[in-house]
Amino acid sequence: MKITYFFRHPKVGHSIHRVFRTILQELNNSLEIETHDVPNIGSMPIDMIRNNLYTYKKRDQKAIHHVTGHIHDVLLSLIGVKTVLTVHDLVFLDNVKNPFKRFYKWLFWLYLPIKLADKVVCISNQTKNNILKKIDTKKLSVIHNAVDPIFKHTPHDFNEDKPVILHIGTGWNKNLELTIQALNNVSCHLRIIGKISELQTQLLINNHIDFSNESNLTDEQIKQEYINCDIVNFPSKYEGFGMPVIEGQQTGRIVVTSKIEPIIEIANDAVAFVIPNDVNSLRNTYLKIIKNPIFRNNIIEKGLTNAKRFSVETIALKYINLYQDLDKE
Repeated sequence: MKITYFFRHPKVGHSIHRVFRTILQELNNSLEIETHDVPNIGSMPIDMIRNNLYTYKKRDQKAIHHVTGHIHDVLLSLIGVKTVLTVHDLVFLDNVKNPFKRFYKWLFWLYLPIKLADKVVCISNQTKNNILKKIDTKKLSVIHNAVDPIFKHTPHDFNEDKPVILHIGTGWNKNLELTIQALNNVSCHLRIIGKISELQTQLLINNHIDFSNESNLTDEQIKQEYINCDIVNFPSKYEGFGMPVIEGQQTGRIVVTSKIEPIIEIANDAVAFVIPNDVNSLRNTYLKIIKNPIFRNNIIEKGLTNAKRFSVETIALKYINLYQDLDKE
């Protein structure tokens, strides 16, 4: 069985490539695999046309074509061949205020792709439920993302005097600003991964936070960041999945994260939950983790168990079953 995967342009972001690379390494043992990156970065009509022309040239009547996310509109060029679409979240629609742009994205990124795809994979029940609020369809199934096997349990002595708090991401939804306020006068080192703005830098200085910052890290470097830290901080306001939660659990670190979907589904009560818009909730949770080793170690043990649900072997098998079902149709 041959599966042809279509990815968005790498300059848009590496997260989808990274998630699927983990799965493809496992699937390569039993499937014939081909991958393509579309040539255009944007989502305007000219980008859609060029990406669809490229996709059409790469289609194969004998293959199953899997559109891995973000470039949903290329399903238009795959009519007549077997197709799978993965939808990660609906942020591309939920964050659009202009009614014309919203209709354009609803039509070409959601409605038509789902109507045209043979099977649609959602990476969480939250994404599935969001789609069902907008479209009536029976094509949806849930297959979670797999955790990269480079993340391994690495025991670590917690630094109670000055723990390293690893904060992943600096976008609007990652809640760095509230984290900074919550850590005012808390003895710690805040390690921030992602490009920080001038406003965020000034906030760090005003709150007297001991911090360091890196961006554009390799997978190996990110793995080392998890190993080096004491707490993984991920108090997001919005997520489509929340892979740092699983990566932190798999490494054996306590994870601070938001009590919102789909993180509740992914974390499985094996994290320290916070209310993402409540500075006291964050602050009190950090202090509890630092001062209470029994609480801390109990959460870490639960996290190691939960991470097994996302092993690459488990997730790859679900995809194989999906492809086999489609191949029989």
